[in-house]
Amino acid sequence: MEMTVYNPQKGRLETIDALMTDKNTTWFDNCEDDQDVSMITDLEGGILISEFGYAYPVWIYDVTRAEIGYDQQKAKALKDQYA
Repeated sequence: MEMTVYNPQKGRLETIDALMTDKNTTWFDNCEDDQDVSMITDLEGGILISEFGYAYPVWIYDVTRAEIGYDQQKAKALKDQYA
């Protein structure tokens, strides 16, 4: 699926192809606020972090879901560190 993401390593928005499946994505159903992390996806050696609201997903290189323990709060902290 083609989507626009924020790439903090390049400091810009870019359009990428990403496929979200049960094998590469963790979804979180407990979202209440727009800033809550709703989904994390392994993508080309990095992680794509999506919020519940309308913000662009953030693509961070060299981090995987396993490295942050598939944890929603660690994903939020990581996104906040880069974005």
